[in-house]
Amino acid sequence: MPTFRHDDVDIYYELAGSGKPLLLIAGLASDQAFWQPSRDALAGERQLILVDNRGTGRTTPADVATSIADMAGDCAALLAHLKLSRVDVAGHSMGGMIAQELALRAPDLVDRLVLASTAPAVNARNNDLFASWATLFAQIDRRAWFRNLYFWVLSTRFFASPKTVDALLTLAATYPYQQTAVALRNQVDAIARFDVSARLSSLTARTLVLAGTEDLLFPIAEAAAFAKSIPHATFVAVEGAAHSFPAESPEEFTRQVLRFTAPPAA
Repeated sequence: MPTFRHDDVDIYYELAGSGKPLLLIAGLASDQAFWQPSRDALAGERQLILVDNRGTGRTTPADVATSIADMAGDCAALLAHLKLSRVDVAGHSMGGMIAQELALRAPDLVDRLVLASTAPAVNARNNDLFASWATLFAQIDRRAWFRNLYFWVLSTRFFASPKTVDALLTLAATYPYQQTAVALRNQVDAIARFDVSARLSSLTARTLVLAGTEDLLFPIAEAAAFAKSIPHATFVAVEGAAHSFPAESPEEFTRQVLRFTAPPAA
């Protein structure tokens, strides 16, 4: 399995498909498997670069201290390792924060930027919520923990099918590359320290901000205001979608990403 060493961390990544490179960055408590529902469709049009952030998946050591800037640095180093000079970048939630930091720190690396279900900073309520998730992760059954998480990140209609809920809970609770409680806490702390609100005016990449109308963590009005603070940004509200809509509604996510990142017509 491909890994490369950066800053004393062995970063795990995968490549799929062919075409213009697209770096996909997952969010809190997620690794590259988050993109599985849209992976094949995206890989049919793009060369995908999928990375396990510090503290997730097969990137080691599992409990390394981190920050959003550290994870953005890992992404920049991965692109250098792959000898890629300019790519499109899509990030979800915390991954969108990493994508913002990457685009601000290394503007020459980022062509089109897709920010899904994310923000330039996290409010006190969300930071408290995420901290409670980190505390409970070490205290309660994994299925119970993930069920609580899903109430926040999945849509109302998802829970209409108990069999679907149960299948996803089983998949999550038995996933072989489980995050540790320390690693989750480190990511939660990294999010709490993140704030690029004052720097957004210097973001040069053409940007698509995607937000679900049912997102409980980053409400649609806040997402619209976020998009307005970014030069050259396009805002799309995904009707009926919740926070994790790239995984729950992969067809719509794929359609939006491919349309926005399509090369100009000859």
